[in-house]
Amino acid sequence: MGKQLYVTNISFQATEEDILKLFSVAGTVRSIKLLTDPQSGKSKGCGFVEMATLAEALEAIDCCDDALLIDRTLTVVEARPPKPKTPQPYNKNFRKPGNEPRSGKGRK
Repeated sequence: MGKQLYVTNISFQATEEDILKLFSVAGTVRSIKLLTDPQSGKSKGCGFVEMATLAEALEAIDCCDDALLIDRTLTVVEARPPKPKTPQPYNKNFRKPGNEPRSGKGRK
């Protein structure tokens, strides 16, 4: 299994190909995911890089952290695992627990 890295301060002009060229120096890059704004489609300036092995991931942190890519200095750290989602109790009224239905006759 590979190791995920979190990369910040990525230039908005950077492409996945630019990231691949930089991180390939440290080893095999399994995947790259640049985060984008869902409405505009523009880059958020951060993303994830998955390296093939833990040793390659550590090498990537060593050589790519503080590296200059286009016009920005990258920050590369180990990605934290996502927080587990806690299941919410079913509420047939689709209201938060404790909220009572509104009462009243409405507008006249």
